[in-house]
Amino acid sequence: MAPSLVVLTDFFAVTNRALSYAAGLAVPLNAQLVLLHVRYGGMPVPKGYGEQDTLRGEQKTDQALIKLAANQTVPTEVDVAEGFLPEALTEAVRRHHPLFMVMGRPSNSTESTELFTSVVMDLLRHAPHPLLVVPTVGWDAFLPRRFLLAVDGEPFVFADQDHQDVLTRLLHATDATLDVVHVTDDAQARPDDGAVLETVRANDLVNVFAENRLHEAYSPTIVAGVLEEAARQEADMLVVVARRHSLLGSLLHSSVTAQLIQESLIPVLILPAEE
Repeated sequence: MAPSLVVLTDFFAVTNRALSYAAGLAVPLNAQLVLLHVRYGGMPVPKGYGEQDTLRGEQKTDQALIKLAANQTVPTEVDVAEGFLPEALTEAVRRHHPLFMVMGRPSNSTESTELFTSVVMDLLRHAPHPLLVVPTVGWDAFLPRRFLLAVDGEPFVFADQDHQDVLTRLLHATDATLDVVHVTDDAQARPDDGAVLETVRANDLVNVFAENRLHEAYSPTIVAGVLEEAARQEADMLVVVARRHSLLGSLLHSSVTAQLIQESLIPVLILPAEE
């Protein structure tokens, strides 16, 4: 059975860009797309879809989804769910077993970006599954070629062992390179390169990894350090391991993950971990 990518739709224009990006990834992954639309999910209703809660509005939405699916370049199905978003997403993961989920990040206002980030963090807590967040502009035209994995140097365990294969499959499908960055906000710290790399190797995140691909950096703020390294490496996808239980002051603390989701100019792939 072909793997799937679940794309959350809300009919903002940003969703179409995220959908285009997901469709581009689906080709080398030999994957199909699932357009997941959740009714009454607690999300703001876009202007022009105020009738969504009525029968006529639902029919209009269903027709738009079918048309959207038919216009994709890869096999695409529609999944319409009712209820709150976390529960609907959990059920979609159970039913479709996606490699990862895809959401488009709005950027038209600070308020909408903060609301979106809050929704993403809530999803990660209730439905811990790999999630790709795609920024508004410029990421629907080409495949990623340079991945950057941000780690904090501490051991971690994935919520689901299938999640550790996601990065390897993406790297293989896109023929991309992988670098790892470890940022510390302690100017006196002397990181152990071997220990940092072991956290990556212990989880089989990648089949082969060269030590010269590890980059150690100091920054007063972890987020700034990660984003600066991403710019220096000209990375076009950032990969973050998000711990379920926050570790104060570490890269994987939920607030840092939230800031990376809000501020990253490149797509962010979030891999949930138990600890």
